[in-house]
Amino acid sequence: MTLPGDGDGGRGGFTLIELVVALAVAAVMLGVLPAALGRLYDAMEYRSTVRNMLTDIKAARLEAVRSGQAAVFTVDLEGHRFGVGAEPAEKIPEKLKVRAIVADTEIAPGERAGIRFYPDGSATGGSIELERPSGDGLRLRVDWLFGRVSQEPLGG
Repeated sequence: MTLPGDGDGGRGGFTLIELVVALAVAAVMLGVLPAALGRLYDAMEYRSTVRNMLTDIKAARLEAVRSGQAAVFTVDLEGHRFGVGAEPAEKIPEKLKVRAIVADTEIAPGERAGIRFYPDGSATGGSIELERPSGDGLRLRVDWLFGRVSQEPLGG
């Protein structure tokens, strides 16, 4: 049964206007998507770098305590790398600015900065700063007395 004024005989469909609006919305979404994905990727890369750096700093302390010999966490500021030992292997994304404040005795040629951990758990102390292009970032601070690692936002 058809109702009065129902001229299409009960068939459903979309009008040309509805299709144009749907295509316009899809085009806008496709235009915004790459920028959003780029920001998401940068955020994931930043968090991964911070997490890996924190893990390596703690691993250097643990290695020193376990082995009974000093262990060094190294940041290659020129090569944008970090890791435990003299040859850092982990890559720091080029978009991040890296700064290190360490003891004078732990600055090596080639813009390498180190934080040395001793078997008793203490360290030479220092901090590593990672700054994003937006200006915000994080400071990883190593306490010299106990070798504990803390995180704080830059500017804090």
